[in-house]
Amino acid sequence: MNRQEILEMYKDFRVTDVRDGMDWCGYHHYGTMHHSIKPLWRTPKAVIGFARTARYLPYEGPLPKITGDEYTEWSNWYYGNVCTDKWVDDIIPGDFISLDICGIDVGLLGSNNTLNCVNKGAVGFVLNGGGVRDTDEVIMQEIPVFTKHISQPMDQARIRYLEKNIPIALGGVAVYPEDLIVADGDGVVVVPQKLIYDVYKYAYREMKNDKISRRGLYEAGGREYDETVNIDGL
Repeated sequence: MNRQEILEMYKDFRVTDVRDGMDWCGYHHYGTMHHSIKPLWRTPKAVIGFARTARYLPYEGPLPKITGDEYTEWSNWYYGNVCTDKWVDDIIPGDFISLDICGIDVGLLGSNNTLNCVNKGAVGFVLNGGGVRDTDEVIMQEIPVFTKHISQPMDQARIRYLEKNIPIALGGVAVYPEDLIVADGDGVVVVPQKLIYDVYKYAYREMKNDKISRRGLYEAGGREYDETVNIDGL
């Protein structure tokens, strides 16, 4: 089964459905990222995609003792040689960009580069540490970002690229390339590749039972049905 078929399978799930599916597979204490990794804004439904991983480290220096035009020249060198983004060219539709930035307070992501990634097919971003700035524009552009902090600082002299397409750790969870990531207002959960189909089976059952139960409660309370209690086709 290909990536698109898997995304179609999971498209109606909430994080809680997937979390329940993980429990049914015996992974009670694994998969959920720490609650400090939160959505920058609450998306209308869960964001689901496959991990595209990369790792950054703190920039060791030394810091340049220059300003003005000399600093501009150094900054251009820095972005071309130190803080690169070699993972961007690998993006394919359905990727969930997963970045280990070692907890650094730096705005690695912003309104420009996130939009570029979305144009290439990325569905969302998750990272540990600061990691996002230009947040008013990021929210206006409806780009899903899940992170610990908002960060003002630019990259220069703060962070350096290390490697891509490798296992990383985010929020206490190991994230391997092509793991399935599901994120919404309840946080982020990671489904290892080997569990994607088993978790689907039990997550679907839990979602179906919840919709049927809540639909009955809507009816009892005189509420108008909405898409969250739509059971057509289940």
